[in-house]
Amino acid sequence: MSLANDFVELAKRVSNWGRWGDDDERGTLNLIDADAVRRGAACVRTGKTFSLALPLNEDGPQTGVIPGRDNPAHRMVAINMAFTGDPDAFATSDDAVSMGLQAATHWDALAHVSYGGFLYNGFPASSVTEAGAAHCGVDKAGTIVTRGVLLDVARARDVERVEGGHAIGADDLEAARELAKVDVQPGDVVVVRTGQIQVLHSGDKDAYGHPSPGPGIGAVPWFRDHDIAAVATDNLTFEVFPCERDDLFLPVHLLDLRDIGLTQGQNWDLEALAADCADDGVYSFLLEASPQPFTGATGSPVNPIATK
Repeated sequence: MSLANDFVELAKRVSNWGRWGDDDERGTLNLIDADAVRRGAACVRTGKTFSLALPLNEDGPQTGVIPGRDNPAHRMVAINMAFTGDPDAFATSDDAVSMGLQAATHWDALAHVSYGGFLYNGFPASSVTEAGAAHCGVDKAGTIVTRGVLLDVARARDVERVEGGHAIGADDLEAARELAKVDVQPGDVVVVRTGQIQVLHSGDKDAYGHPSPGPGIGAVPWFRDHDIAAVATDNLTFEVFPCERDDLFLPVHLLDLRDIGLTQGQNWDLEALAADCADDGVYSFLLEASPQPFTGATGSPVNPIATK
């Protein structure tokens, strides 16, 4: 099935292919320059820190809908083992974990999705094999340290949670930006709060993400025009779900990752940070959110740290 003409035209309009060279595999993360890092560092005033990650355990957000995206399973591989054979000398405990790299709080690499046979910047989709992603894998992302900006769409709409199925558009993002009283600048990472993760905190895991609010197609030009380095949300699907149109499945993923080269994050826990931002009126912060450099991976768990 061919893609709709309006989607194809939007893809051309937001495309960053070739912007940083024909060999580029980092996309908009290239916008995090020294000025962006210094801008983030300048946000540190109180020294308060917030982890934006969910706990890594078997009670994670995954419900089995996506095969192989398993919640973390932890096991001990050594318990107080007498390494030298002398139980009164050095003893050690070790453990291991098995999980889907996109099971909990994570980044999607640019290699995560394709359409038309291509990844971001024209790399062939066939370059993703059982060995992993030869191009645009999460190991190509590098460090992510810059200014973070919270766009609290739920608070801007004066609700605890944005209603399920609401497609967040440019108007929603602008309203949240005005609430934050901040100008989004090139190289910033934008985190979009819908309040959806509160469902997960309530224990009703099966309801988390179905239906889900999230960025819709109308948000994509806003992301591109503001030259943000990456974007993350507090829901399971990142974008609105069910999808806005029957003829396009997860179109925001396609446009962000494949065309813009915009790294996406999902399952970010923004509740404590949002409460603090609402309390002091400061919605920008230093963000450290570097992915784990799994070679050839199409995603990575992350423990994003916001420092105010």
